[in-house]
Amino acid sequence: MLGLSVDRLRADMNRLLALLFHQGVLDEQFLQLQQLQDESSPNFVSEVVNIYFHESEKLLRNLRGLLVDKEFSDYKKMGIHLNQFMGSSSSIGAQRVRNVCVAFRAASEQNNRAGCLRALELLEYEYCYLKNKLHELFQIEQQRILAAGVRYPQQRQQPNNP
Repeated sequence: MLGLSVDRLRADMNRLLALLFHQGVLDEQFLQLQQLQDESSPNFVSEVVNIYFHESEKLLRNLRGLLVDKEFSDYKKMGIHLNQFMGSSSSIGAQRVRNVCVAFRAASEQNNRAGCLRALELLEYEYCYLKNKLHELFQIEQQRILAAGVRYPQQRQQPNNP
């Protein structure tokens, strides 16, 4: 019974990963990141991804702050934030987020405020989708680890008393 639960959770993880790859949300870099995880660092991927989330939140705030300013004209500064976001997204395999960053950067290089605002909206959407799906994946993984680690003590047989 317990093995069935672990197998079901592993299958759920594989289905979710397959969906994220099929949708282009993730790319092969995410698989390479997973290969670095082992028994000595069982939470490696979630720790790296949580650092990515923390840094990405700051970058999104900075980008939003720049665009909220009606007098904004520092597209070079915006490009620096976008390059950071693209690099960190690439390093964890967040393909769709990275692709939106590329389009966002193109709009900023053309000093296209309206294009930047549209790109920011799309970037926030893609980032939230990625974050929600990876949190779901990590929750399933934690459930699988807990289910695999549960061990029931063997019952001792009582000696026959004549």
